[in-house]
Amino acid sequence: MTKGTSSFGKRHNKTHTLCRRCGRSSYHIQKKVCSACAYPAARMRHYNWGKKAIRRHTTGTGRMSHLRDVHQRFRNGFREGQVAKSVKANKPAAAQAPAAAAQ
Repeated sequence: MTKGTSSFGKRHNKTHTLCRRCGRSSYHIQKKVCSACAYPAARMRHYNWGKKAIRRHTTGTGRMSHLRDVHQRFRNGFREGQVAKSVKANKPAAAQAPAAAAQ
C-alpha cells in the first residue's frame, strides 16, 4: 500500500458535518463537538494567538439583531410604555411668527 493516490480512494466517510452554531463543517460526528466554535460548550472557542480569527467573529461582524435595538433604546434612556412627545406642539413662538407673517 502506498501513502498517496491509492490511499485517497478509500476516503468516503465524513468525520465532520455542519455545526448548528457557527455553520462551518467542523462538527465532529463521533465526538459531538465542533472544532471551530466548541459547540455545545457555552463559551465560543477562541485563542489569543489567532488575532485575525477573533476579528472575523467579534461583535459587529454579524446581524446584531438585539444589540442594535439596545443601542437605540440607550440613546432614548430606556423609556418604555410612553407616547412620544409631539414635535409640532413644542415649536417656539419665534419660529411660528415668520410663517404667519408670510401669509
